[in-house]
Amino acid sequence: MRQEILDAIRAYEPELKEIRQDIHRHPETRFEEHRTAALVATKLREWGIEVTEGIGGTGVVGTLKGSRPGQRAIGLRADMDALFIQEENDFAHASTVPGKMHACGHDGHTTMLLGAARYLAGKPDFAGTVNFIFQPAEEAGTGAPAMIKDGLFDRFPVDAVYGLHNSPGLAVGSFATRPGPMLAGADFWGVEFHGTGGHGGAAPHLATDATVALGQFLLAVHTILPRNLKPTASAALSVGHVSGGSFDSPNVMPAKVVVRGTARYFEKGDQGIIRSRLQALAETLAAAQGCTATFTYVPLCPPTVNAAEKLPTAIAAAAAVVGADKVGEVGLSTGGEDFAFMLQEKPGVFMRIGNGMNADGSFHNVHTPQYDFNDGILALGAAYWASLVAEELNWAEQ
Repeated sequence: MRQEILDAIRAYEPELKEIRQDIHRHPETRFEEHRTAALVATKLREWGIEVTEGIGGTGVVGTLKGSRPGQRAIGLRADMDALFIQEENDFAHASTVPGKMHACGHDGHTTMLLGAARYLAGKPDFAGTVNFIFQPAEEAGTGAPAMIKDGLFDRFPVDAVYGLHNSPGLAVGSFATRPGPMLAGADFWGVEFHGTGGHGGAAPHLATDATVALGQFLLAVHTILPRNLKPTASAALSVGHVSGGSFDSPNVMPAKVVVRGTARYFEKGDQGIIRSRLQALAETLAAAQGCTATFTYVPLCPPTVNAAEKLPTAIAAAAAVVGADKVGEVGLSTGGEDFAFMLQEKPGVFMRIGNGMNADGSFHNVHTPQYDFNDGILALGAAYWASLVAEELNWAEQ
């Protein structure tokens, strides 16, 4: 085991904790991560790492060349953005920005990668180059493609790229990943049903009622997966928004009602089936009521698929830090992650690190107002990153 890495990083763990809690107090959402990006750039420069800012908007890349000759390069990626959630915690480092908080642990992800950067800057005994990738706008699914479009892998070539995410409910000191697909492709869809509207009390018979089309559609949506995908397929289809009419005028039939939702899938063909069936149902049910339907479908990110040839490397890196018995296989998740775009460009692996749980087994999950990243895993995550460098770039270990 690489205990010396953990010992070295734990020596400055209090500073990492301060950084993490500072980022948590000042959450910034999609492409507004100016303060966070500036903090990242400042720290990297303090440690003698070459810094490039403004990639894909607010993205930052730190580049560190090893002290031994070598042509290989790897990318280590962390996300920086927060969520539009009102925090309900009352600890000292709670969000100071109304309606925004780090409810997914990106503050911790950023800090863990900074911890690894500091360690490696002081011990660059590897052959090749490490690119520390700090990405904006993961929650919107647009940060990774923005960096790629801005030439991320052309300007900072890598042979492999790795991602890391915390997992509440997974024990502290544990890591987990899986072969092949790990997270689902994630899309948004929406329908506007248009009718004439009318007086719901005096003349409903003179109106075409968009709410009837909407009601039938809401029921029909949930027939798509069980009757159009094979029974063994993993997918999800949910409604997240419905609106129409005026709360203060319940006697008025609305001329327009809106429904929006999300689709999750692991197979590209299933995405096409879900999209076509949503549109067909919306248009057919609208026409049956004398209404029309305007359908929209917005692909966000593809499935996150780990490269078979890199999985042993990631597992070995984690095992070297915590022991092979603490590295497990995680199940499929229909959560989405825009690191998937990077995995389409370069081979790599997405890894989970345990964020822990309470003594009774309970925990606050990500994307909830009482979640907080566990500072007790900062050194573990940073050590995993450093261990990956040892595995990939032939580190001269003592």
